[in-house]
Amino acid sequence: MKKLYARNFLLWLFLACFIFSCGDDDGILLFSIEDDKALGEQLRDEINNSPEEYPVLNPDEYPEAYAYLLAMRDEVLASEDIRYREEFDWETYIIEDDEVLNAFAAPGGYMYFYTGLIKYLDNADDLAGVMGHEIAHADRRHTSRQLQRTYGIQVLLSVVLGTNSGALAEIAAGLGGQLASLQFSRSAEREADDYSVIYLAQTEYQCNGAFSFFQKLIEEQQQSGNTPAFLSTHPNPEDRVEDINAKAAELGCDTTPLAPASYQDFKNALP
Repeated sequence: MKKLYARNFLLWLFLACFIFSCGDDDGILLFSIEDDKALGEQLRDEINNSPEEYPVLNPDEYPEAYAYLLAMRDEVLASEDIRYREEFDWETYIIEDDEVLNAFAAPGGYMYFYTGLIKYLDNADDLAGVMGHEIAHADRRHTSRQLQRTYGIQVLLSVVLGTNSGALAEIAAGLGGQLASLQFSRSAEREADDYSVIYLAQTEYQCNGAFSFFQKLIEEQQQSGNTPAFLSTHPNPEDRVEDINAKAAELGCDTTPLAPASYQDFKNALP
């Protein structure tokens, strides 16, 4: 069955490239939604079964922390502007590493948040903003597009078919961790920022919550004179703060901080 699928896919791929041209910059995404889900599921298994590289917290051992995070996820996912909220599973995990200020979303909506990021953020609005950004990367299929551009369709297909475990581990490393190498285009980052505002505008959270993370990093950089690792691999934080706030002004959504006290309880529930 897998061989038949591969043969049919490659035939379709040849025809698509013949008609549309499959250059690196044309933006054509050849992966289907089902491919997204299959690749995301395999990346989830790779990450969750690699505790030395990715110490994922067990939901059964940290029920309060997961309950808080999943409730936030469900509120953001209620947005009608999320195209694949029913198709994707949106499984959400916490990785224990207080040194990493990162979150990422694999294709198919599998999301991971590092304890370092959660503890660094000051309130729930900030985390909701970051979450909206990561949801947008998966829902707008930025991750799949960038993986296709970085690794090529043949490599991704071999991963989906389960014949390239080495590439699977490399892709997982590229998505997460301190040395994550998968970098989105400026247009993808801006679209994810915009949609974070759109999603949060339909919740009780401060709709421009995503700006706070970047603003805090900028202020710390100005005080210390050092560039945080996160900023060295992400574009123009000052511009992103400005753009996020401009999108909130355009929508006229509520920018009043919600800042519930329960966020500190959430952080306290982490190791």
